Amino acid sequence: MQTRLADFIKDTDDGREAEAILRKCVHCGFCTATCPTYQLLGDELDGPRGRIYLIKQMLEGAPVSARTQLHLDRCLTCRSCETTCPSGVEYGRLLDVGRAVVDAQVKRSWSSRVQRWGLRELLSRPGLFSAAMVLGRWLRPALPRTLREKVLPARPAVAWPQPRHRRRMLVLAGCVQPAMMPSVNAATARVLDRLGISLVEAPGAGCCGAVRHHLDDTAGARADARRNIDAWWPLIESDGIEALVLTASACGLEVKDYAHLLRDDPQYREKAAQIAALTRDVAEVLAAESEALAAVLPGPPTAKKLAFHAPCTLQHGLRIKNAVESLLRAAGFELTSVADAHLCCGSAGTYAVLQPDLSGRLRARKLAALAAGGADAIASANVGCIAHLAGGTETPVRHWVEYLAARLEDAP
Repeated sequence: MQTRLADFIKDTDDGREAEAILRKCVHCGFCTATCPTYQLLGDELDGPRGRIYLIKQMLEGAPVSARTQLHLDRCLTCRSCETTCPSGVEYGRLLDVGRAVVDAQVKRSWSSRVQRWGLRELLSRPGLFSAAMVLGRWLRPALPRTLREKVLPARPAVAWPQPRHRRRMLVLAGCVQPAMMPSVNAATARVLDRLGISLVEAPGAGCCGAVRHHLDDTAGARADARRNIDAWWPLIESDGIEALVLTASACGLEVKDYAHLLRDDPQYREKAAQIAALTRDVAEVLAAESEALAAVLPGPPTAKKLAFHAPCTLQHGLRIKNAVESLLRAAGFELTSVADAHLCCGSAGTYAVLQPDLSGRLRARKLAALAAGGADAIASANVGCIAHLAGGTETPVRHWVEYLAARLEDAP
């Protein structure tokens, strides 16, 4: 794709990155076939190819309107198009540049600005979000249905083994997961403990930065990244940490991106690159320990049938495919077939709040696909997807590592 970027962005880092990405696009349209919003709306401008044209035009100096902003806002950033693209177009990075340009030129309504600010501040602060969840659970019967389904019942506290092994790994607590699903990291710690690995959290680490990043607060995302690096670095330097384990695939994708996010920060860029290199999704960690895991798992298969929903951040962002499924099958679970498994469930971080209609339609499709095989329960790999799906079904929805931990508890 030929480009003639306007002077306002031509000689900037963002401009150079965007131009390199745009020049890779060959207009083939393969991406359109796998775009969830295009499938729902049938509008070229609500698919990756159309959005790429919109971004190209604005970077070349064309007028930008609220309609342009709407088409970019409707994108889930699921990156299914990146998996499909034969030319390696980094659409997600291009979208970040495009959204920043739009927001600089098109002022959002007062209500939209307040909503986005509220989401950034509430979701990225673990203490504040935890207090909000306590209040929400107390008021849950009186809440409107759309809000009630986002306030999941509290899960009981679960045991976290004390660090006792020479092998040690770090884990990120995150921002919403400690309040909504504290059982996930605890289950991961129990599984790794059986494999001779101690899992520890670093005091001071918090939100990975994804919430701010995807709500157009890049400066805030960088501040979150620096805070986490400062919290992790002493342990990484002195404690023999093998890996930084992420149990939410969206957080894993964001932390993997720290090297790019802080590439222009001379104080943090080298540390950020090392952090990104250490980062592993829990599926990667356990796949590497599959022989040791097989030795401690119980022999007879379980009768429970699971439907696995692979979050977009896992399969399209981190490009981890079939690892979770292989681990669950090895643990004795029967996995049902899920049609259109590459499509987004509609959670997409704050998308479920900002685009409730599209999100709800995508969730209905996904739940129908997950239910078609007669599964007893649903497994996924990201807190947002789990909460979103659980709000629309009576079928139990849990993180896949929780099912694995339960199987290990059946072993002698």
